[in-house]
Amino acid sequence: MQKRTSGETSANAHPGAGQPDDDLGRGTMSQPVKIGFVGLGLMGTAMATNLARAGHRVDAFVRRPEQMDELQIPGIRPTMHMPDLFDSEIVVSMLPDDLAVRNVFFGTSNEIDGLANHLAAGAIHLSMSTISTAAAMEFADGHQRRGQGYVAAPVFGNPDAAKARQLAVIVAGDPPDCERCRPLIESLGRLFVVGNEAPQANLIKLLGNMMTATSLEVLGEITTVLRKRGQDPRQFVDIMTDTMFGSRFHKIYGSRIVSGDYAPGLAMPLALKDVRLALAEAETAGAPMPSVSLVRDRMITAIARGHAALDWTALGLVSLEEAGL
Repeated sequence: MQKRTSGETSANAHPGAGQPDDDLGRGTMSQPVKIGFVGLGLMGTAMATNLARAGHRVDAFVRRPEQMDELQIPGIRPTMHMPDLFDSEIVVSMLPDDLAVRNVFFGTSNEIDGLANHLAAGAIHLSMSTISTAAAMEFADGHQRRGQGYVAAPVFGNPDAAKARQLAVIVAGDPPDCERCRPLIESLGRLFVVGNEAPQANLIKLLGNMMTATSLEVLGEITTVLRKRGQDPRQFVDIMTDTMFGSRFHKIYGSRIVSGDYAPGLAMPLALKDVRLALAEAETAGAPMPSVSLVRDRMITAIARGHAALDWTALGLVSLEEAGL
């Protein structure tokens, strides 16, 4: 992709890289804007709701008629007609993978048209999906050729965090485009600008998810050992999270694994998709991640045992099953 003049700064040189960014200009979108939203799953619905509550008009594209009735939320206009999004100033995507984003925005072999072909010059695609760095580069290039902006903004957080506006949003893209999107992002959570090139945000998102995945595996293994030895795993989690491991992650997910809460926030197949993408990034970099390779195999096992509809906390369930519990 040909870099824009404003995008020549590296991530390491970017002011505030890796920090909540307070230097992007405020007030660029002081007036509510028309937002298109594609990807109304658990996360997307919570995010679209918060954007509407912030005063923006949200046209939400849905594929199933029943979703039209489910989205009776003030400020959100559900539609099954993609042309209703053509005049959007910013289109948010919260789709499951590279292919879904590509199909919606750039078309398919059977349906060659795509949303990007109809957005106005100057419109921005705010891509909040967890996708590969290669796809992020491809999409940024495709939008740039059409005179449109592309901002990568994948999120850390589950549906509950999305509802509470507590997402961590990792942002990379051309600075003026990021600046225009800031008011929207701040309606969803905290903003972290990490660079001027879209793939930088997606790499951080994928590697952050690997910290979560490997931690879930370890939590599952340790609490299983305690159960087998007749000790209370909750006592262990309480001690650890009150001392050396006091993060929100360990407190929330440690409790969920101990209580057997496998209700999906990130269902196992989507988690496995992220693991595979991260391993591909590691292979490209020539930097092995053996612990992540193990988690990949454990997720495959979980799905083979019929746990595909469960959250990735079900790695703890796999540990229990393999221990005969």
